Amino acid sequence: MRHRLSLFLALPFLLAACGPAEPKGPVVSKEPVSVRGWILDVEGNGGENAPFRTVETETARKLQLFQSMNVWVDGAPYISGGLAENGSFILLDVPPGNVTVEFSTPRIPQAKLVLINIPGNADVLIPGIIVKPDGGIAIGDPKAIEVRTAAKIDKPRPTSKTVTIAGIQVPVIETPLAQMIGRRDWPEPPGFAKPVVTMK
Repeated sequence: MRHRLSLFLALPFLLAACGPAEPKGPVVSKEPVSVRGWILDVEGNGGENAPFRTVETETARKLQLFQSMNVWVDGAPYISGGLAENGSFILLDVPPGNVTVEFSTPRIPQAKLVLINIPGNADVLIPGIIVKPDGGIAIGDPKAIEVRTAAKIDKPRPTSKTVTIAGIQVPVIETPLAQMIGRRDWPEPPGFAKPVVTMK
């Protein structure tokens, strides 16, 4: 009886020493990243070999193409956002660190955009993505890529930190808090109207 009583009295201390159970599987990050941008085109989709190319035919071709595409983040089931019919995309609540954004079309089941060392609470803008038939990704204008973090400063300033996006080294820019408001806005690709969003 004495042994049972000792064990009963020691049990709360043993449980406290174990601490709370660690969650299993993916969780929502406490320092979520926003990843935004737009798709410029998909190589080999018919745009370059079309017999007649006008602004109207190109717009119609791309609208049809973007409506058939999907975007997601590998291993991050709790993100929100999606892909609009003008190729614009926004992904919110993305975990920081190393991130793989994946795109798919009816002809290309998986194209990977790899982001490395993304800091917490960053806003990543990647304009002009070109999806390649082999599942690779190219960027139309690498200098237009932006990686921003909020800071209590008066004007943007570069930091010593860099990240890698699609194999391209990009500096991290500290940005005044007021200028970070747009991190939850859909970017607007040039030549397209404001996106009509269809969530997938």
